[in-house]
Amino acid sequence: MALGDVYATLEQLKSYLGPINDIVDDDELTDALNSTSRGIEKICHRQFNDAGTASARVYEPSKLDLVRPDDFHTEAGLVVETDDTDDGTFPTAWAATDFQLEPLNGIVDGENGWPFWKIRAVNSHRFPLDGRRATVRVTARWGWATVPSPIKQACLIVAAETFKLKDAPFGVAGYGEFGAVRIRDNPVAMNKLAPYIRDPLSVL
Repeated sequence: MALGDVYATLEQLKSYLGPINDIVDDDELTDALNSTSRGIEKICHRQFNDAGTASARVYEPSKLDLVRPDDFHTEAGLVVETDDTDDGTFPTAWAATDFQLEPLNGIVDGENGWPFWKIRAVNSHRFPLDGRRATVRVTARWGWATVPSPIKQACLIVAAETFKLKDAPFGVAGYGEFGAVRIRDNPVAMNKLAPYIRDPLSVL
C-alpha cells in the first residue's frame, strides 16, 4: 500500500462487520476507513504504509550527533547529505560509515520489523546545527515494509464503530473531523496503538 492509503481494506471491514455482502454502504465504509487511518497517523505521528520509491526530505538535527527523520524501512536508496555552509544546498554526502541507523537491527522490545527513525553521527562526525534552517537532507524509501497487525486491528475496530454511528439516534454529519477523537475514546484501539506512538506525551 502507498502512503496515504487505508490500513485495512473495504473487504476486511465488511467481513469484520458481518459479513456484509452488498455494496449499499460502500461509500460510508470507505469514509470510515479513511478517517480512521488518518486519525491513527495523527495519534502515532507516523505513516505505516510504504512509499514505494525513495524521495528526499529535509530535517533539522535534534543534536549535533542525532537526526530524527520520518520512518524508513530499508537502507536501499538511502542518501544522507548536509548543508555545512548555511546556504540552503546539501553538497556534503555522508558515507555509510559516518552514521548509525536506529533502532539497531530494526528491533524494538524484542520485535522485528520496525523501521529506522534515528540517524546518529558516529566517530568524529557531527551534523551542522544551525537553528534557523534544515541542514540535513535524507533520501529514503519512507514508511514501513508492512503495516503492523495491531495497526490493522485498531483501524478495523474504530472504523466499524464509526460506521455504526450512522444508526445512532442523532446520526453523524461526517467522519473526517472526528477520527482521532474517536480513536482516543476507544481503550482497546489505544492499547494496540500505544507501542507505535512516536511522541506519547503529545497525544495525552
